Amino acid sequence: MPYKILVIPGDGIGPEVVEAALYVIKSAAAKYGVDMEIKMAEAGDVALRKYGTAMPQEALRLADAADVIFKGPIGESAYDVTSLIRMRYTLYANIRPVKNLPGVPAVREIDCVFVRENVEDVYVGAEYKVGDVAIALKVITEKGTRRVARMARKYAEMRRRRVTIVHKANVLRVVDGFFRDIALEELKGLEVDQMYVDAAAMELVRNPKRFDVVLTMNQYGDILTDLAAQVAGGIGLAPSGNIGDAKAMFEPVHGAAFDIAGRGVANPIATILSAAMMFEWMGRGDVAEKIRGAVEKSIEAGVKTPDIGGDKSTIEVGKFIASIL
Repeated sequence: MPYKILVIPGDGIGPEVVEAALYVIKSAAAKYGVDMEIKMAEAGDVALRKYGTAMPQEALRLADAADVIFKGPIGESAYDVTSLIRMRYTLYANIRPVKNLPGVPAVREIDCVFVRENVEDVYVGAEYKVGDVAIALKVITEKGTRRVARMARKYAEMRRRRVTIVHKANVLRVVDGFFRDIALEELKGLEVDQMYVDAAAMELVRNPKRFDVVLTMNQYGDILTDLAAQVAGGIGLAPSGNIGDAKAMFEPVHGAAFDIAGRGVANPIATILSAAMMFEWMGRGDVAEKIRGAVEKSIEAGVKTPDIGGDKSTIEVGKFIASIL
């Protein structure tokens, strides 16, 4: 049976970086015998203008039927697409590996994996306004914490068996303390330390090599992973996977970057590395490593976009990486 993949190009630079990544995906699938069925769907700002909804029923139908969703960045309607997909399919673990690439200038040497809880915290969208007071609820559950902590454990056992739990339990004593305590239960037997989120932000810049697997809540992870990506060389290089028990979604960490959309200068590497993560999720770690190797060879050959010192277009980079495969 082929893997059913739904591709959502997204907004801004999304269609460009996704097109580049599709050259790589199709080349890798053909070369290494991965049977897949790819379908496309419109969602995001473009769909909102065209259909009156950011996530049309046809896109939802295709997403329901898919094994995996491969998505470009979404613009102003991100909550109505990205968050909806995460919540609808309970994609509870956001996996964001951060690692330097050869030949890309970086702030510091870094090699770690963030495991971010992905469907709880203040991002549940429970916001209220009562008179002149605005309120947002921070929701942390035992079930949600246990399952994401188990995911962090899985990654730690594949790496150096070390996890840093990031929280702010010195101030948010109930919710953050609850997350910390449940996570500690699930991580017994590993080397575990804790860090307040503000200190973690400082350490990511000062001494990122101290981190291996980082487990944290939704909002903290959202912020810290962008910071970590910049430490590694730029957000245009940062991939991510949203993992559930039965379905997954892969997407670049960066946004829609409307200011450079249509110019052909967007870096597709984050999206291509997200494709590598998708192959890994499908049980083809060998293909994922081939894609990562091809990305590095492309950079070494000078076939790269202007943001990392090259002069090639988005599609040229995608086609070159596909040709290496």
